[in-house]
Amino acid sequence: MSGAVLVAIAAAVGNLLQGWDNATIAGAVLYIKREFHLESEPTIEGLIVAMSLIGATLITTCSGAISDWLGRRPMLIISSVLYFVSGLVMLWSPNVYVLLLARLLDGFGIGLAVTLVPVYISETAPPEIRGLLNTLPQFTGSGGMFLSYCMVFGMSLMKAPNWRMMLGVLSIPSLVYFALTIFFLPESPRWLVSKGRMAEAKKVLQRLRGMEDVSGEMALLVEGLRVGGETSLEEYIIGPETGALDDHDISSDKDHIKLYGPEQGLSWVARPVTGQSAIGLVSRRGSMVNQSMPLMDPLVPLFGSVHEKVPDTGSMRSMLFPHFGSMFSVGGNQARNEEWDEESQAREGEDYQSDGAGGDSDDNLQSPLISRQTTSMDKDLVPPAHGTIAGLRHGSLMQGNADSASSTGIGGGWQLAWKWSEKEGPDGKKEGGFKRVYLHQEGAPGSRRGSMASMHAADAPAEGEFIQAAALVSQAALYPKDIDKENPVGPAMVHPSETAAEGPSWKELFEPGVKHALIVGVGIQILQQFSGINGVLYYTPQILEQAGVGVLLSNLGISSASASLLISGLTTLLMLPCIAVAMRLMDISGRRSLLLSTIPVLIITLVVLVFGSLVNLGSVVNASISTVSVVVYFCCFVMGFGPIPNILCSEIFPTRVRGLCIAICALTFWIGDIIVTYSLPWLLNNIGLAGVFGFYAVMCVISFVFVYLRVPETKGMPLEVITEFFAVGAKQASNAKDN
Repeated sequence: MSGAVLVAIAAAVGNLLQGWDNATIAGAVLYIKREFHLESEPTIEGLIVAMSLIGATLITTCSGAISDWLGRRPMLIISSVLYFVSGLVMLWSPNVYVLLLARLLDGFGIGLAVTLVPVYISETAPPEIRGLLNTLPQFTGSGGMFLSYCMVFGMSLMKAPNWRMMLGVLSIPSLVYFALTIFFLPESPRWLVSKGRMAEAKKVLQRLRGMEDVSGEMALLVEGLRVGGETSLEEYIIGPETGALDDHDISSDKDHIKLYGPEQGLSWVARPVTGQSAIGLVSRRGSMVNQSMPLMDPLVPLFGSVHEKVPDTGSMRSMLFPHFGSMFSVGGNQARNEEWDEESQAREGEDYQSDGAGGDSDDNLQSPLISRQTTSMDKDLVPPAHGTIAGLRHGSLMQGNADSASSTGIGGGWQLAWKWSEKEGPDGKKEGGFKRVYLHQEGAPGSRRGSMASMHAADAPAEGEFIQAAALVSQAALYPKDIDKENPVGPAMVHPSETAAEGPSWKELFEPGVKHALIVGVGIQILQQFSGINGVLYYTPQILEQAGVGVLLSNLGISSASASLLISGLTTLLMLPCIAVAMRLMDISGRRSLLLSTIPVLIITLVVLVFGSLVNLGSVVNASISTVSVVVYFCCFVMGFGPIPNILCSEIFPTRVRGLCIAICALTFWIGDIIVTYSLPWLLNNIGLAGVFGFYAVMCVISFVFVYLRVPETKGMPLEVITEFFAVGAKQASNAKDN
C-alpha cells in the first residue's frame, strides 16, 4: 500500500498551502489594516480575508462537473498554478483592489484543492486505510499553519514587518506542489474506468497497491459505475458446490442458487437463510427503529450492524472461505493473461474482433468488458471446468496463485460475486439477468452442523465448511439487454466507454440513495461551519489579543500582536499530535465514534470561553482560561469535526455523480465559511466574545444530535458498497415513514 500512501501525501500538499494561506492572512491582516487605515472599516478588513472564500465558492460551483469531464489530476495541477500566480500578485499588491484580486485567485486554488483532494484520496486509497489517508489533508493543513505562523511571528519581530512578503512566500511551496502534481500524481483509477480507459486504470492500481493482481478491484470499479436500481439485502449460507449443507436453518435444495466468482470453472452453492441475520434483521426492522427512536435514520443501525457483528479481519485478505481456494485463489497451473490489450474470449455465434488488434484497447467500445460463458442459461448447471465464469476483459479476472491475496476481495472483508436471476415477463416468458452480489461474512467459518462458534481461520475444518454471509444484491453494471438472447452464464458487460460520453446526469441526483447521501453530506458541512472553527481560526490572533494573552508574554518584551501570533503558532503545533491520533483512530474507532466523542468536548470548551468572557477573574487568569480553552477546542476539532465531514462526503456518493455531489457539499461548505468569517468582526463588535462563543456552543449541541441520529459509520467499507447501503437505507427510511 506504500504507493497509495505516497500519492495521498503528495496530494495533501494542496491542503498544506491552504493552511499556510489561512495562517498567513490571519497574521498579515494586522499590518494590512494599518497600512490602508482599515481600523474603522471592519467591512473591508473582513472582505480581504473573505475574498479567498468567495473565490473558492465560485470555482466550486463548476469544479465537480469539470473534474468529472477533465479528470481529478488536471484540476489539482490547475490548483497549484493558481496558488503560484496568486502568491506573486500578493507580493506585488500596490493597493487594496489588487490585493483583493490576488485573494480571489488564491481562493480559486484553495477551492479546487479542498474540494478535490479528499475525492482523489478516497478514489485511490484501500478501504482499510482510507480514513487514515484522508486525514492527511487535515494534518498537512495544520502543519502549513504552524510553519506560516512561525514565519509571520519572525517577521513581526522586525522593525517594519512586510505583509507583502508574508503573503508572497506562498509561491515557493506552490512550486513544489506543481512539480508533484505534474510528475508524481497519477489519475484516479475510478475516473479512468468511468471513461473506459481500462489499461491505464489497471496500471495505476498496480502502482497504488504494489501488486500485479488488481483484477478484482477493477471489476469493483466497473460495478460502481451504476447509479440507482433496486438493491436488496439477502442472507446466505455458502459452501462448496459439492458439499452437503444439512443445517435445519437452510432452505430446501430447490431454492439454492449459484454464486459465480471471477475465476475459471468453479462456483459455490448459496442457500437463503430462513432466519434473520444481523444485517438483514436491522434492515427489516427499519420501522421499529423509528418507533424506539422516532428521528433515528434506519441507515445508522444498518451500517452499525456491519461493524458490530462481523469479525474484523484487519487486512485486505478476507476470511471468507479460507480453505476453499476456489473463490479467492487459483491453482498455479491455471492459464494467466496479464495483458489487458488482447481479447481472450470470443462471443458464441459471432466473430468478435480483438481490441488488441486495433492497437488500442480503449478505442474498441463494442467488446464486452466481462466475457460470457458459452454454456446454457440454466442457473443450476455447473460451468465447464475449462471456461471462465467471468473472464475479465482481455483475461481472467482471477490471477495469481494460492498464496496471493484474494482477487475477489474488494476490501473491508467484502467480496464480489454474481448470480443469475430470473423472473416472468409480461408475455409469460422468463426474463433473466445477472445480479452483482457484495458478500460480507457474518460469522467465523463453521461446521456443517451449523456451529457458528468463533474460531481462528487456520483451525476451521476444511470439510463441510460453510459461511454465513450477508449479501447486497443489485443489477450488474452496464448489463446490456440484447445479450440476454445470447444465453450467457456469467456477467456479460459492454465497455464502460459506451456510457462515458453521456457523463453524469442531474436527474441521477434524485435517486433515493443519492438524495439520502446528499442530506447527510450537506447537513454535516453546514453544521461544521457554524460550529465556528473557521471564524475562530482566521481571527485567532485578534481573539486571543482581545482575551488578553499579551499579558502572559509581556514580561518578555514581546508586543501584543507578536504574542498573539506566537500563541497561535503553538496552538497549531499542539494540533499535530492530536491529528496523528485521529489518523490512527479513523479506521479503528471510526468516523462516527470520533465525532460523538469530540463534539461534547467542543461544547464544554465553548461554555468555558463564555464563562471566562463574562466573569472577571483577573487579567492573567482570564487570559489563561481563554488560551487553554481555545487550544483544547482546536485540538478536539481537528480530531473529529475538522477532517470527517470532507472524508464522509468523499465516500458516500456513486462514482458517476461523485463530482457533482462533492461540488454541492463543497459549495455548502464555502457559503457557510463566508457567512461565519465575514460576520465575525461584526459579531465581536456587537455581542462580544461571550455571545459569539455561546452561539457556537448551541450549534455544536445541534451537531451532536444530527450526528447521533443521521450520520452512519463508513470505516473500512469499499466506496461502492457504501453507496449500495445508502440505496437500501433510503428504501428503509421511506418504508419507516409509510409505517
